[in-house]
Amino acid sequence: MLGGVLASLGMVASSFSRNLSQLYFTAGFITGLGMCFSFQSSVTVLGFYFVRRRVLANALASMGVSLGITLWPLLSRYLLEDLGWRGTFLVFGGVFLHCCICGAIMRPVATSVAPETKECPPPPPETPALGCVATCGRTIQRHLAFDILRHNTGYCVYVLGVMWSILGFPLPQVFLVPYAMWHRMDEQQAALLISIIGFSNIFLRPLAGLMAGQPAFASHRKYLFSLAFLLNGLTNLVCAASGDFWVLVGYCLVYSVSMSGIGALIFQVLMDIVPMDQFPRALGLFTVLDGFAFLISPPLAGLLLDATNNFSYVFFMSSFFLISAALFMGGSFYALQKKEQGKRAVVADALEQDIFLEAKDGPGKQRSPVIMYVTSV
Repeated sequence: MLGGVLASLGMVASSFSRNLSQLYFTAGFITGLGMCFSFQSSVTVLGFYFVRRRVLANALASMGVSLGITLWPLLSRYLLEDLGWRGTFLVFGGVFLHCCICGAIMRPVATSVAPETKECPPPPPETPALGCVATCGRTIQRHLAFDILRHNTGYCVYVLGVMWSILGFPLPQVFLVPYAMWHRMDEQQAALLISIIGFSNIFLRPLAGLMAGQPAFASHRKYLFSLAFLLNGLTNLVCAASGDFWVLVGYCLVYSVSMSGIGALIFQVLMDIVPMDQFPRALGLFTVLDGFAFLISPPLAGLLLDATNNFSYVFFMSSFFLISAALFMGGSFYALQKKEQGKRAVVADALEQDIFLEAKDGPGKQRSPVIMYVTSV
């Protein structure tokens, strides 16, 4: 609800802006901060509300993104023509205020009350400088998952892979309309391409959630996630090959399939890798790091476009980041799975040997304890 208030205030303040620097602060910082509050809390509470149908719940919740991609360009164009950009910002402020209604519906999940413990004596006083540094360190450690990043290899692979892929993932959505107009396509036809992607996602994301939620795919969701990024990168190569309208329509449909898989699985895979009691911190660090990738990606592509004056290189760049990230995540997840299976096999063999020796010696004989060392290189 606080996020809805901040996002609305940022939009309303933007309508009174007089220069671009003020818009950076109002529409960029204030509205962005509010949307972060709403986004983080909604994704987190969704993971606590659902267990058995969590994949489908994530897919249905992400349909709102698809609906926004479909309607937002059309609504923006209509409002700009009738109300101008200042009036459009005011209307957007009213739209974002609806996040307060969504937040009011949410209720905390019932949890068991921890038993009371005796109070420990207070720690010895520290110097003001060290106390401030220690407090900041504890705060960062509490709210950001740097400890999980160090000790959970799967989480490290996930964060690095998604960060690398995001350097290429948003580029088609940013440059598709200019690319189509660069090929002398009508402005309305070019804008229709983005609406096709959003409209297709409305139906494809629930289907992706239903498929990924099947028990047969429970242990393979990480590979489906990597496959969706791979398909997304390969699709961009087709887009770079031709700027014909019907070719781009086909591209948008195939792109929607891969985008639906990514949208339905991106948070579910994180929930599979990290325990739910650590998920809010893991999601926080993940979104912070991904924010830097989102910040870098469009300007980097813009520099490439200015240097080459060819939109095809932008889509080649997008494909490179997506394909390489998909191969990295898929290969790393496979290697981690094999390593885990090897450890389980060693433990199972040791347990089987222990049972065999106990049966051989008899229950009355006392044996020396079996010490097992599990090492890895």
